[in-house]
Amino acid sequence: MHFRARYDIITIIIIIFTCAAYHETGGMHCVYVRRSYTSERFTLNIRNFDDSKMSVGVIFGGDSTEHEISCISAYGVISNIDREKYNVYKIGILKDGKWFVYDGPESSISNMAWETDSDNLIPAVISPCSAHHGVLMLNKRESRYEIKRLDCVFPVLHGKNGEDGTMQGLLKIAGIPFVGCGTLSSAISMDKAVTKVIADSHGIKQTPWLHTVCSDTEDMDAVIDKACAALKFPIFVKPANAGSSVGISRALSRGEVYEAVRKASAVDGKIIFEQGVKGRELEVAVFEDRGENGEKILVASKCGEIIPENGFYDYDAKYVSDTKLAVPAQVSDELNEKIGDIAKKIFRMLGCRSLSRVDFFLDESGELIFNEINTMPGFTGISMYPKLMEVSGVSYPDLIDRLITNAVRFPDQGE
Repeated sequence: MHFRARYDIITIIIIIFTCAAYHETGGMHCVYVRRSYTSERFTLNIRNFDDSKMSVGVIFGGDSTEHEISCISAYGVISNIDREKYNVYKIGILKDGKWFVYDGPESSISNMAWETDSDNLIPAVISPCSAHHGVLMLNKRESRYEIKRLDCVFPVLHGKNGEDGTMQGLLKIAGIPFVGCGTLSSAISMDKAVTKVIADSHGIKQTPWLHTVCSDTEDMDAVIDKACAALKFPIFVKPANAGSSVGISRALSRGEVYEAVRKASAVDGKIIFEQGVKGRELEVAVFEDRGENGEKILVASKCGEIIPENGFYDYDAKYVSDTKLAVPAQVSDELNEKIGDIAKKIFRMLGCRSLSRVDFFLDESGELIFNEINTMPGFTGISMYPKLMEVSGVSYPDLIDRLITNAVRFPDQGE
């Protein structure tokens, strides 16, 4: 116990002094530190790769209810990165928050085998020091630390502790360009209640909704009574901060609303109540491209349609059952353009950048109703975002390349 604590403190001191020395000398190859209580030597290497390839860190997993989906998405991204152009560092985070660089086969990421592949797991963490500009790795077998410079990070993380601005804040501090929305827009878009308040203020059509914050002083029976009185059944009960339809329930009675609240509150302390919409579920991919002079070119894909078998698009419908996807959806060109225009308005309204997927309902009267936005949509083999971009003329490998290229060229655009 004492050895471990002393070891960690010395590790931190090594990193701090190395960062300072790096600033003073303009870069250094290695630092040798001899511990006073042993004869072992640790080598701290800082290597700036100057070859023709860019180094990209793909982060996956995380302390999130969407851990497994993140791993499957990361496998999709890694499989479609051009290895002739990029060095890829696979950075996995376990559910308990431990970080590793994974040096094993990519297939082990999608089936979660990477988590127990100890021979290929190197303890690691993104350094918050901007001089390092990369990932700090502890090579236990060779008893040394190495800092691998990263030109870009693709944080393929879904849900809390990854898509909510936390990871984006770390990367911003570290000075590493990254794919996806910035810190503030990620946090805003992750919180469905905050997103809805902003959407209401901009005149975006939404279904009637309420929200509450669970606390010891909250009279939950009164809250449920209010929701049942204000909204028509079916009522959808959702955690405010979760994705992939985790914790969502469709309630047809007050008793079911009560049980749905219990389910949602286990995921998040803030809960959304939404009046159900009878109609079609449509989704559109928004992609922020760049012109030759750096001008922003916001592209909305053709829209796709979700046709769930069990009445609504819950977690099982997304990733387990045979939910049908219509890509592209059978809609008129006029409606497709209208959906795209609203999606781009929402993207700008929330301060997003890089990419997002925007979801709508088309009710029986033909009115478009905004459902939610996802700032790091799934990249699995059945995910809608890459499929929508592909039918809109951008292949999966080209999409990944353009996302990384734009992140590196314009790292400070948007917060």
